[in-house]
Amino acid sequence: MFLSKRVKDLSPSSTLQITSLAKKLASEGIDVVSFGAGEPDFDTPDFIKEAAIEAIRKGFTKYTPSTGTLELRKAIQEKFKKDNNLTYTPEQIVVSSGAKHSLFNIIIALIDDDDEVIIGAPYWVSYPEMVKASGGSSRFILTKEEDDFKITPAQLKKAISKKSKALIINSPSNPTGMVYTRQELKEIADICDAHNLYIISDEIYEKLIYDGLEHISIASLGNHAYSRTFTVNGVSKAYSMTGWRIGYCAGPPEILNAIKNLQDHSTSNPCSISQAAALKALTSSDEWTKKLCKEFESRRDYLMKRIDGIPGLTYRKPQGAFYLFCNIAKTALTSQEFSMRLLKEESVAVIPGDGFGCDDYIRLSFAVNVETIKKGIDRLESWLKKI
Repeated sequence: MFLSKRVKDLSPSSTLQITSLAKKLASEGIDVVSFGAGEPDFDTPDFIKEAAIEAIRKGFTKYTPSTGTLELRKAIQEKFKKDNNLTYTPEQIVVSSGAKHSLFNIIIALIDDDDEVIIGAPYWVSYPEMVKASGGSSRFILTKEEDDFKITPAQLKKAISKKSKALIINSPSNPTGMVYTRQELKEIADICDAHNLYIISDEIYEKLIYDGLEHISIASLGNHAYSRTFTVNGVSKAYSMTGWRIGYCAGPPEILNAIKNLQDHSTSNPCSISQAAALKALTSSDEWTKKLCKEFESRRDYLMKRIDGIPGLTYRKPQGAFYLFCNIAKTALTSQEFSMRLLKEESVAVIPGDGFGCDDYIRLSFAVNVETIKKGIDRLESWLKKI
């Protein structure tokens, strides 16, 4: 069998690999504690589910426009204006089958062979693979823990080459939970403008920010930023709708039209029923999401307190999302060795950091309840004393 080079060179997702193995062990009757979840552990709210059920009853089960229903795109338009101080027309918005799909569409539409995309490490595992699928290449910036894992202006300037076409920004970040400030984003936007770089801003964790910090959309920082930025978001994290697969992006009209054409010939429209559910989510009160955020903040604080009591493990305080990126360098184990041994010897699943571009780290999700966190950290602490 001969595979295309672009498919053959793709690496499997390390997050999905470890999660699959943990689920396999659990199916065999083993009591596995998993910190691998990249999704809220809460069910989708009933008021959203009821909207989907009503859509089915009304026969809303046919094709919609490939970019999403006009009603949903208008709701997204209003969301951008209200939450992000961004003005987009419905024609500048494309609804896709998840924010991951939105990101993939942008990269495929934007990046050609030999183009470079600048990505800060640690990064979400799928960014480099999407660039690889487009025929482009990734230029990584290894950020520093003391800089809160954020790209500095000096690092960005140094990374830019003649082949550089785009920069990916993820705030709040998966896997670090770091949140860029307004000033930090402004400096990045100014550099991108000076060097004619597009900006792909992944804002899927926007609603999950702690300690009273503010989410800033980089596209809102002036016309120079707005005209070159693709703003990506979705309903998966904020409304516990990961399986519904609704994401969206907005940006420069000529490229969004190309993304529309791409989606015309790939997936057609996102699921009509999921669109009805997403419409309800985006046009309802944020009260449910605020409660979700408060619960995650409480879990984060408990997890940090427990990790603080374990010699040899360090971290930067997550400011958003639901992950803690933990430094394991003092154990002298690679992240794969650490993760596989912990799973096999103590039945605790964590995500190795090598898939995020940082082998001295593991990612712990606190999208699990406090009882589960306690059980898992008890096992982790006991295991570290043995090794």
